Amino acid sequence: MHSGIEQTRTTVPLALSVFIICKNEEAYLENCIESLAGCAEIVIVDSGSTDGTLPLIRRYIAAGWPIRLFEEPWRGYAGQKQFALDQCTQPWCLNVDSDERLDGPLRAALPRLMDAKAEVVGWRIARRPYLIGYGYTPLHVRERKNLRLVRRGTGSYDLSQAVHEGISANGIVRKAPLGSLLHYRPLPMDEQILKENHYSTLKADQAYNTGRRPRALSLVFSPALYFVRLYLKAGLWRCGTPGFIEAMTGAVYSFLTQAKLHQRHALRYRPNHDDSQSR
Repeated sequence: MHSGIEQTRTTVPLALSVFIICKNEEAYLENCIESLAGCAEIVIVDSGSTDGTLPLIRRYIAAGWPIRLFEEPWRGYAGQKQFALDQCTQPWCLNVDSDERLDGPLRAALPRLMDAKAEVVGWRIARRPYLIGYGYTPLHVRERKNLRLVRRGTGSYDLSQAVHEGISANGIVRKAPLGSLLHYRPLPMDEQILKENHYSTLKADQAYNTGRRPRALSLVFSPALYFVRLYLKAGLWRCGTPGFIEAMTGAVYSFLTQAKLHQRHALRYRPNHDDSQSR
């Protein structure tokens, strides 16, 4: 995807603000930015990078790319994205992660999506992951569509969400019929399981802090349903063993979340106590 850092304009830029949050994303951010050529504004909010992320961004700014860089302390995922969204100035705003790229069909579809009737305030967009040993999944094998593209001023983030934060929009939201975000973070299982462990902790803590109680049925069936949704409904079965591994990884995340919620409640009502002397 890399086409060089120089920015050339042959057409009128899309009236679109793309907003990105990042920290130490030097290995991923360049191809993300390259996929955004032709957008009127790119808002990047960095939360303390210590690698080459900031020099990379500044090289793009010096080359004429319409990037506005903000350096802000970490506010949590939802808070950081809300701050980034608040800085956007264009009529439409698109949330992209630093390890995501716009595929060709999505770039081609954006003008039509942004030309929607006034009552349509947002579009849900699919995402296609990169699988180790396979590559990007095919066009028809993709994750659930999430709201990523909104009219400015019609959407906001729920700041109570610790992880898997999403935009809530005031108005009609539709599913984009074409195009996907390509997710490129091919972590080996050794590293991926650490990420799933971290995210499941955030999710379990969020559920516990809002008073959600554990259910034995959820502990049993949620991982299985998560696997079925990814492997069968999303079509990962088409991607062979890499697809099976991806679906199972999602099931592990679901199990860890439910197990941690169960244990947090268990420790509340029955704290650990070594009663070996009475056994």
